This record gives sequence, structure tokens and C-alpha cells, in this order.
Amino acid sequence: MNYQVIIPAAGLGKRMGVGFNKLLMKLEDRPVILHTLDVFLQDANCRDIILVIHPNDQRFFVEHFSKGQWRKIKLVYGGNERQLSVYKGLIAADPDGVVLVHDGARPFIKESIIAQLVQSAAQNGAAIAAVPVKDTIKKTEGINVVETIDRSSLWQVQTPQAFRFSILYEAHIQAKKDHFLGTDESSLVERIGYPVKIVESDYDNIKLTTPEDLFFAKAIIEKRK
Repeated sequence: MNYQVIIPAAGLGKRMGVGFNKLLMKLEDRPVILHTLDVFLQDANCRDIILVIHPNDQRFFVEHFSKGQWRKIKLVYGGNERQLSVYKGLIAADPDGVVLVHDGARPFIKESIIAQLVQSAAQNGAAIAAVPVKDTIKKTEGINVVETIDRSSLWQVQTPQAFRFSILYEAHIQAKKDHFLGTDESSLVERIGYPVKIVESDYDNIKLTTPEDLFFAKAIIEKRK
């Protein structure tokens, strides 16, 4: 089943501490964002990639893709917040079918999980990738534990997150009217009353956020080899 994907890639990645867009960092001699894009460029079911970038990075992307790849990629300038960047990507997308939103810093997503998300979103309207929480979770007041949360009902949310275009567009329009800033696209959809399904992902689908994550990324690459 065909889909479009919006990949926000305009952030500065301050927690990575590199002083520039963390997606341009090298991982196995290639920028992180190229590893992520490879998954969607190679997926025959992906019809369009809307890549939301900072204007300062446009030259990098222009130089790194072939003429054939540009048939699938659209560049859009992002906003000050991730949510605005996704909205700008949404405006540039085809207003039909299923649209995914995926973090540029998650290079290890599998095509099989993408396919399940697309199918679930087509059937149900909204679906997100997630994994069961493994650690014990405590609720605190300051540094004082007040409750141990039952982890059997807790999921650690990832991307991609998949939606029928009309649902995600409605959610973004309403959030804009209400001046609401969510933590992810699912939170926007949830607040306007649409149910969201979970597709179980895997723990390799990490987001590269801090320098320590690069060690895990290299380990995942070695494991996959």
C-alpha cells in the first residue's frame, strides 16, 4: 500500500552537542540522515518523501542525491518548532491516502514495521510505532517516590507515526487554532478524539539524541551485518 512520509530534519540537535545539525554527523562514513532516507528511497511503497530542512542545509541535500532520487524527494523549509515543520511538510504533501511522520534521527526503522503502520492507519485512521516499557517506572514529587506505575500498560513511543491525511491535517489545524504544542503527532490526533492504534516496533529503532546514542547505533549496525 502506497504512502507519503514527512521527515523533519531542520533541528539543531543541541543535546548532541556538535554545534550543527546532528543529522549531518557521520555514522559509518555517511551522514545519519542518508541512512534514514535510504529506508524510504528503497521502499517501493513510498511514493513521496517530504524532507523538511533548514535553509542553511539545502546545499548539502542538493549535492547528496541523484537525479533519480529527486523524483521522490521534496524539500520544504521548516519552522521554529518541530510541530510547525511537520505542518509545513503536510501542506506540501498530496492530500490523499496515508501519510507518515518519521524522525530523521531514527535510521534503523524496518520496512516490515512501516508496512504494518500504513495498513493500520488505512484501516483505523491512526497508528504509531511503540515498544513495551522494560524498566520499572516511578512517579515522584521532587526526589521522593510517591507511586510505582504498572508498566504492563505503558509503551515507549517511536516514529513512524501514520495517519490518514485528513485526520492529521484536521489535528494540526485545530492545534494551531488552540495554540497547542504537542509532544508528537499522535498527541494532536488524540486531543481531537480520534483513536490511535499501536504497532509493536523493535528496540533497535532508537533516536540518536545524545553522544551516547552513537555507541548503540554502531552496535546495531554491527549486529545487522
